[in-house]
Amino acid sequence: MAVIKKTGKQTIAFQNPPSFQGNASVVGPKEAQGPLGGSFDVELDDTLNGETTWEKAEQKMLARACELAINKAGLTVGDIDFMMAGDLLNQLISANFTARDLGIPFIGLYGACSTMFEAIALASMLVDGEFANYVLTAASSHYNTAERQYRYPAEMGVQRPLTTQWTVTGAGAAVVGRKGRGAAITHVTIGKVIDLGIKDVNDMGSAMAPAAADTIIRHFEDTGRSPADYDLIVTGDLAAVGRALTEQLVKQAGYDISNKYTDCGILIYDPAQDTHAGGSGCGCSAAVMNGYLMAEIITGKYKRVLGVGTGALLSPITNFQGESIPGIGHAIVIDNLLGV
Repeated sequence: MAVIKKTGKQTIAFQNPPSFQGNASVVGPKEAQGPLGGSFDVELDDTLNGETTWEKAEQKMLARACELAINKAGLTVGDIDFMMAGDLLNQLISANFTARDLGIPFIGLYGACSTMFEAIALASMLVDGEFANYVLTAASSHYNTAERQYRYPAEMGVQRPLTTQWTVTGAGAAVVGRKGRGAAITHVTIGKVIDLGIKDVNDMGSAMAPAAADTIIRHFEDTGRSPADYDLIVTGDLAAVGRALTEQLVKQAGYDISNKYTDCGILIYDPAQDTHAGGSGCGCSAAVMNGYLMAEIITGKYKRVLGVGTGALLSPITNFQGESIPGIGHAIVIDNLLGV
């Protein structure tokens, strides 16, 4: 029996596209000083965010983004049917503690840096399937919490290779709902875990690029579309190294995306900020998409965007055991339906 809302092997086309009701972004001082400074709802001047630990600072950022997104949607916490969120930390502590405080029925997600897009994809399915009216989606990261968990505490001052990405201190949230027209989610393509054997924890871009390329290619094949059907194709967060590899892999499959493809990890920092390859972390694509990119879509600069959230699915344990780094990529299509 055919699945009527599914097109191809991995893509879902929504018959009644859900839309973004409210979006919010919170970033740290380094991100506020970058090229996108001024496009975020909250720009902190203190990475501790008034707290005593980096972890508490991150959780506070995520909570602020969630509250702002709900308020901007013209809703209250009681209007939200489900919350879907995640972060990079063990046991999703930022998302779990935020869900505890908000009191919304909660589904915790871990897709590494793909978590924001994963949440939006799943929320859209719930809304289109009429299981919910409003779903809150969110993700966060913090440079100091991620460095302490995955690499070395920042206080040690370990020299970073040029392939290394800088984990964004930031959070983003979006309310996905049934009512209204505007920035709508019309398609999602759920990615597969791809692993080509990369083991270098200081080169996340190379580890994630094959998964990003696989999802982009599958999306084109499933929908019959091409790069010409999109005003912008954006990944998050491959940064400079992963972006170049993804572009090459997609071109080998017959699709040239070079003239409209960028990455959230490239957009958020200036090379002069010494972030090496660029940005990463759940908060990178979450903040860029719910801040700068959403504004560009709503104002009409971009009518149709293909966004692919990418994640490196590693842990310190698997790395110490000599395992390679699997990657994942989940895609969403955002169409500006204002005036339709």
